[in-house]
Amino acid sequence: MNTKLLKADWPKHVILLLAGFITFYPFIFMVQTSFKSSFQFQHEFWLPTFPLQPLNYKDAFNQIWPYLVNSFVVSGVTVILVLGLASFAAYTFARYDFPGREILFLGILGLLMIPGILTLVPAFLLIRDFGLIGTRWALILPYLSGGQVFAIFIMRSFIAGLPEELYESARIDGATNWHMFWRITMPLCKPILVTIGVMNILGTWNDYIWPLVTLPDDRLWTVTVGIVKFTGHFQGLEAWGQMFAGYVIASAPLIVLFVFTMRAFISGLMSGAIKA
Repeated sequence: MNTKLLKADWPKHVILLLAGFITFYPFIFMVQTSFKSSFQFQHEFWLPTFPLQPLNYKDAFNQIWPYLVNSFVVSGVTVILVLGLASFAAYTFARYDFPGREILFLGILGLLMIPGILTLVPAFLLIRDFGLIGTRWALILPYLSGGQVFAIFIMRSFIAGLPEELYESARIDGATNWHMFWRITMPLCKPILVTIGVMNILGTWNDYIWPLVTLPDDRLWTVTVGIVKFTGHFQGLEAWGQMFAGYVIASAPLIVLFVFTMRAFISGLMSGAIKA
């Protein structure tokens, strides 16, 4: 029976292997090309070549590091503020009963239905009137306001599902609302916080349109915008190895982030972060 099942399932395994290869090969191609000289790239396009050219990464990093710093600052500040403010808001919606609570929460939910591209022009005019064009705050504040919606929605549903007995016991022991928030709710929300944090960083790190229209000074460009200028520089020199090395460097922080947060990220998904 097991042999028959294995024979019957082999086409599925082949299809899955092909799908996995198609998914990962672009990244494999990017990495192997990043170690090639221009001569190697032109004569051995698909296959890895030797000797390797590790100096490509030095040349690429010298060009791309300012954009990486900008992305780290913008994404780092944004995710800290989003998680902090969303935690307070979600706890308030989940554990406090006040007039208009459900209407206000439904209004926040309604913002999820509005495509972000529709708010591009109003947000730009607002940031311009505040005099923030050409500063990092032109990125951080809109990212903060936009990231709040999804984070509040997910965290509120999770916190509301926590056992009331935990809070009753804490009240009997004399715990204040702050103690219940900080010592009970936040430790239980760690997987959810990681899930929301990773998704928020992915969104801000990979955004291209908003930094392009709000940052005329290329010294403040994030990596998604800076990589275009970087590509034009090395493409004009036909330095394909350096160009692809820059792509690897630009994507490496997100890969490292996911490697170190993968377990908590998946735990957050499984505990109901997206099931709210």
